[in-house]
Amino acid sequence: MPTDTDADDLAALLERGDLEVEGRLSHASNAVYRVVVDGSLRAVYKPVRGERPLWDFPDGTLAARELTSYLISRLGDWHRIPPTVLRDGPLGPGSLQVWVGPLDVTGDHDLLRVDPPGKLPEGYRPVVQGQDEYFADVVVSHADDPALREVALLDAVLNNADRKATALILDDGDLFAIDHGLTMHEEPKLRTVLWGYAGEPLTADETAQLTDLQGLLATDQLRDLLAQLITDTELIALDRRIRKLLRDETMPAIPPHRHPLPWPLW
Repeated sequence: MPTDTDADDLAALLERGDLEVEGRLSHASNAVYRVVVDGSLRAVYKPVRGERPLWDFPDGTLAARELTSYLISRLGDWHRIPPTVLRDGPLGPGSLQVWVGPLDVTGDHDLLRVDPPGKLPEGYRPVVQGQDEYFADVVVSHADDPALREVALLDAVLNNADRKATALILDDGDLFAIDHGLTMHEEPKLRTVLWGYAGEPLTADETAQLTDLQGLLATDQLRDLLAQLITDTELIALDRRIRKLLRDETMPAIPPHRHPLPWPLW
């Protein structure tokens, strides 16, 4: 995991480096490109003009939500989101994030798995039971891993509406979380594959983490910075989510009134 100094240096390189497009990522729903920064650092470039219109998120706001999520991850001491900036690129302004993980974009790991009912391996937490494409009963589960729990709590703060398994990347044993364009909405939209921790009590460290973040978000300097990226209503909703987590003293419960899972899961 990069130190704060490493992250600052990488962010500075992202902001000022020359960009060369390697190619477009064909699996992405929006226009997403892998680029090389200053001939050495690989990164993911998501131009605003390539964002597909969505019914529930304002047009042209996903890149700013990527940066907002990164800033909150840093400020909250999660450090699970790769260094991210906003800048002009070959296709106009957009988000630019350090590439993590393998270059083949396989996303293969054992953090999440699918098993027949009753065959859940030790050390995994069930998320949902259903049927596969052959109508066989299956259980989707995720590893009981401290790093995954960190991401689950971060997603609750960010109100992440799209935490898929493929947005969890292992890089030399370190867990990173990517794809944060669908975050920070004013309405509850948490959709995630990490519901295995639902309703569990917060640890003392998690409570302190949230309390510290709440204090930082109360400062004029930080609020002024975030107000350039998201709306005042979304800022208020962010504060309310943190307050609710601290008041409930638990990880979020699975909502009964709306769909709690992203689609597809992977």
